[in-house]
Amino acid sequence: MSGNRLAGETSPYLRLHASNPVDWEPWSEQAFARARREDKPIFLSIGYYTCHWCHVMERESFSDPALAEILNREFVSIKVDREERPDVDRVYMTYVQATTGGGGWPLSAFLTPDLKPFYGGTYFPPQDRQSMPSFSRVLRSVAQAWRESREKLLSSADQVSRRLSEAVQAPATDAVEPDAASPAALHAAVWPSLWHTLSSNYDAAAGGFGGAPKFPRPVAYTFLLRYACGHPNDARAAIDMVTRTLTAMADGGMHDALGGGFHRYATDAGWRVPHFEKMLYDQAQLAVSYIDAWRLTRAPALAVTARSTLDFVLREMSAPGGGFYSAQDADSPLPEAPHELGEGAYYLWAQPEIEAALGAEAPTFAAHYGVEPGGNVPAYLDPQGEFTGKNILYGPPAPELESARQRLYAVRRARPHPPTDEKVLTAWNGLMLSALASAGAALDEPRYLAAAQAAALWLERERWEADTGRLVRTAAIAGFAEDYAYLIQGLLDLYQADFDPHWLDWARALQQAMDTRFAAPAGGYYSGPADPDLWLRLREEYDGAEPSPNSVALANLLRLDAFFPSASVAGAAGEQAGYRGQALRLVASFAPALQRTPEALPLMAAWLDAAATPPQQLTVTGTANARDTRALLHVARQHFLPGYDVHFQEAAGNPATAFLCHDYRCELPVTTPADLAAALAGPLVQR
Repeated sequence: MSGNRLAGETSPYLRLHASNPVDWEPWSEQAFARARREDKPIFLSIGYYTCHWCHVMERESFSDPALAEILNREFVSIKVDREERPDVDRVYMTYVQATTGGGGWPLSAFLTPDLKPFYGGTYFPPQDRQSMPSFSRVLRSVAQAWRESREKLLSSADQVSRRLSEAVQAPATDAVEPDAASPAALHAAVWPSLWHTLSSNYDAAAGGFGGAPKFPRPVAYTFLLRYACGHPNDARAAIDMVTRTLTAMADGGMHDALGGGFHRYATDAGWRVPHFEKMLYDQAQLAVSYIDAWRLTRAPALAVTARSTLDFVLREMSAPGGGFYSAQDADSPLPEAPHELGEGAYYLWAQPEIEAALGAEAPTFAAHYGVEPGGNVPAYLDPQGEFTGKNILYGPPAPELESARQRLYAVRRARPHPPTDEKVLTAWNGLMLSALASAGAALDEPRYLAAAQAAALWLERERWEADTGRLVRTAAIAGFAEDYAYLIQGLLDLYQADFDPHWLDWARALQQAMDTRFAAPAGGYYSGPADPDLWLRLREEYDGAEPSPNSVALANLLRLDAFFPSASVAGAAGEQAGYRGQALRLVASFAPALQRTPEALPLMAAWLDAAATPPQQLTVTGTANARDTRALLHVARQHFLPGYDVHFQEAAGNPATAFLCHDYRCELPVTTPADLAAALAGPLVQR
């Protein structure tokens, strides 16, 4: 075949497979009907555009005519972009993790025509490799089992699907007494437990938690910074865990020393050797982590890293008209062979290349950034031999080498660039709104605020149907809970940066739409809408690379309650309850998960203190844009204020005044920046 049914899809990842000899189908009723009509099992392959091992399997297997012949004869093959359809991905990843003990991408699952899985795994090599069977062996074995042992496969698929459904959809509150499910009780139990887990797993030598591979985990940094504000005895240790980790990441090879931004993760414990893809959600969340840590410590290097990360996004990931692209690929064309791809090829340097570009400055530059004549990547971290003789730049910022860094960056820009996934995902753009708005406010940087405003307007124009309350994830796919939750968070942060009430109104409308579409009867939110094609409807109970929409929703509801404390909103069962009432029901529904494995939900845990205490408020009154008003707001925005949202009330002609209120009482008003800074540095915000 010269093509398949993926050529017309909106997903760049699906279009990458459009020329495969595999007769791919997109996830659709047409594909399911074909499987039923032809009485064939389904081979489901899930991946994403910047997934290195997805590319490897595409080159090794899906481009192989012999393997394609088996797939086309014995199966109906369906390709899914996990970033477009996270609901499909979560269902079948749940199955693979439950049955194999592991997961990842590419995800490979074999389904009955009614979409129930009976066998699965991840990457399969073209030949048998140690304990891994070859893809051809797997295909032949599954096809034979379908022909000869179909009843057994069908029975197994029914049993596993039923057990997973029962486990996932069991009533969430049965295992916890009502008193123990209150925010105060959970806060008292969960915070010490999570603190102990994180501090026990902290790598004091290299930063981060656990060993290799090392992933950034901004949700854990959020918990630690909030924990520090409530626990003076542990505050220094908690802050050090975060700042040392952020510094180690910024100084390691996981951070792009020339262009800014962060690669996905490090394959080693010291953050030196990255997996080179760059994801929008990492840039957004890490920028917020650096800004929050800077607010608490004022360490200049943290603000420098936040700026370089956001500048990278604005320079290389901005979409025309507004919004931001999803990712840059780990693989890029080899400079010496542009038709071949290599992992990290765009970022790697041989020492002679640096010497040719920098001349007399090369030795100083090489010494600072860890460059070695034979390359600086250990062989055990380079199993495919792609980094032989090459160097990954790492090291702290060096102002004296800025000119050399810029010259080398210009040389790199002339290389073939990594492919960019030009999907604009609403959820990830919501995270970027938070980053740009927070940085714009804290660093007093109008460029970031303007970019956030432009992106919000684009999302409202292109992704929001105000008359129906429908948000879309991409141009062709309806939004999921994370799209609503992340965008609401971004709008709340944008409102804090410019006090335009339009963002607050839109956030309320989005929250109402999210309640209507995704609210679960016991509290919290399902990840996606009810879908007759999916046999499992999940509530996300894990803050991973992307936070659970339930964790973000908890924060959103508490923040909305601070702005609209007397509002009545429709709850999951139709009863009238304020935003805070919804938040408390959400917490109660997740009590078993929080008590069992708090390390799985650090962002939700971080907001337990706000759920357990009365609202905290910092209100600034005065003339909008007046110098004294701006001065007070500048002080407020530079402080890390867990649990506080900043309010502004117009009082034209009156001196700017700040009111700090907590526990249903207000302190004496302050009118000078120095007095406000002193109040914010005191015990009032250090719960």
